[in-house]
Amino acid sequence: MYAVIETGGKQYQVKEGDVVFVEKLGADVDSTVTFDKVVVVGGEGKISVGAPYVKGAKVEAKVLKNGKAKKITVFTYKAKKNEKTKQGHRQPYTQVRIEAIKA
Repeated sequence: MYAVIETGGKQYQVKEGDVVFVEKLGADVDSTVTFDKVVVVGGEGKISVGAPYVKGAKVEAKVLKNGKAKKITVFTYKAKKNEKTKQGHRQPYTQVRIEAIKA
């Protein structure tokens, strides 16, 4: 069984046991989070598609880790103007393990 969930403005296709990096959630490590914005639930030859979400469908996940991604460098400049800026950015994330898909 699989599901497509929406969190942090992005969609993720998940199955039970998958480990997924999602945008930072306000949850502590070892806590359980429930994703109720389920777009599609499929498996065993049948598919349920929501408009926009499937009613009554939930995906439960366990928070494994909160952290930050690797640093990226943001460099902008304007030619012939001696104007340049250099910044770094580390995007925060939450790592979750999908425990159950309830349709």
